[in-house]
Amino acid sequence: MRLLLDTHALLWWLFDDPRLSSIARQAIAEPTAQVFVSSASAWEIVTKHRLGKLPEAGDVPEGLTAHIREARFTALPVSVEHAVGAGRLPGPHKDPFDRMLIAQAAIEKLPVVTNDPIFPDYGARVIW
Repeated sequence: MRLLLDTHALLWWLFDDPRLSSIARQAIAEPTAQVFVSSASAWEIVTKHRLGKLPEAGDVPEGLTAHIREARFTALPVSVEHAVGAGRLPGPHKDPFDRMLIAQAAIEKLPVVTNDPIFPDYGARVIW
């Protein structure tokens, strides 16, 4: 199975946070799973940490690449196609990070590991 982690799911996985659902945890831990982490999530984590909105991230922003590698996740770069897709998404949702993840999930045909209720409104398949 191939899947894309929403930013909170990535952090909850890295911190072994109990807020990550058991279904999500099993999907991520599946030995044959290919787990993607968007460059947009890296951007979100570092930006929010810098602004003081994510103090619980600890040292994750500084070592994010190593954390992703150690977890055996695959980085998903943001392409021009992803950016165009995110920019074209309809509706009032203004979070640029969510919009990018929704576009990447659609273009790459990936379900998203998220508990965010807005993702299905945009046609995203969700694992939670």
